[in-house]
Amino acid sequence: MKEKGKIKLGISIGDLNGIGCEVALKTFEDPRMLDFCTPVIFASNKIISQQKSDLGINISFNGVQDASQAVDGKINVVNVWKDTPKIEYGKATEEGGKFAIKSLRAAVTALKNNMIDILVTAPINKNNIQADDFKFPGHTDFLAQELKGESLMFMVTDSLRVGLLTDHIAVKDVAGAITPKLIRDKVETMEKSLKMDFGIRRPKIALLGINPHSGDNGTIGEEDDKILKPAIQELFNKGTLAYGPYSADSFFGSNAHQNFDAILAAYHDQGLIPFKTLSFGKGVNYTAGLDKVRTSPDHGTAYEIAGKGQADEGSFKEAVFTAIQIFRNREDHIDMNKNPLQKQKIKKPAKS
Repeated sequence: MKEKGKIKLGISIGDLNGIGCEVALKTFEDPRMLDFCTPVIFASNKIISQQKSDLGINISFNGVQDASQAVDGKINVVNVWKDTPKIEYGKATEEGGKFAIKSLRAAVTALKNNMIDILVTAPINKNNIQADDFKFPGHTDFLAQELKGESLMFMVTDSLRVGLLTDHIAVKDVAGAITPKLIRDKVETMEKSLKMDFGIRRPKIALLGINPHSGDNGTIGEEDDKILKPAIQELFNKGTLAYGPYSADSFFGSNAHQNFDAILAAYHDQGLIPFKTLSFGKGVNYTAGLDKVRTSPDHGTAYEIAGKGQADEGSFKEAVFTAIQIFRNREDHIDMNKNPLQKQKIKKPAKS
């Protein structure tokens, strides 16, 4: 296990014209953050220097050519490129997307090669990142290809966890994409993550209905009765504490979510609208189910305030702490399950 405080935290810088760099630098403007991890930012010295100057952020950093050269107790910047891209705060430019992907690819490569332990990704623009060699709707899909495991988009806070059956697909395609296998796979991934990443021994999982009022017994669509309910029953019969489907319109308003360790929503907005309403600025986007730990803040590029020094780093800081905690929880889980027999003290029989 790694020493406390020695975790190497990789940071992909996101869209250069958004608030990603700002919230990352503001997070580590507080020197106490260096007690928890060693930050490794994938960008360039010139870009970080310019952002520092433009935004009035008071930090010093250590430039390195490779993540393996990162020094504990300092903010490290890996020089991924020698170019000097033009920063145009608040604008979605092709160049902004190009360098966001350069940073992400370099960070993920370092993560795969164990040069960093965990990854926090700053926000990207899903439109300007598209290229001949990058056709993904977001971080989650790219990471699912690059890393091992079955990915689950998991929005988390201390008191609320919401995962998605389907994430970045059109609403018209949602019902057709939800199959018994998908339901089983996502619930199993969520259950495993709750146990391994969050230390919950017997997690209770609620599933939200696909249609309004969970289909009203087939009156508003048959998917809930024919696909969702049988899959949930099958999981429950096998020992997974899965319940539902619940009508999504009243589930959060009635505080029913407080009775569960996590909620699995059928599609993106069904889960993220209530999550962000209840937790915005404190929430973290976690890609569960993969062999490496990646988190991100719960907001986007926020072009409207980019370059003005107004961005709140709260969610990015939460993403850092969440990644560190999950990494530690995984280490503890692996350690506890390495050889259970060795952890039990065998009592000698009492002498007669």
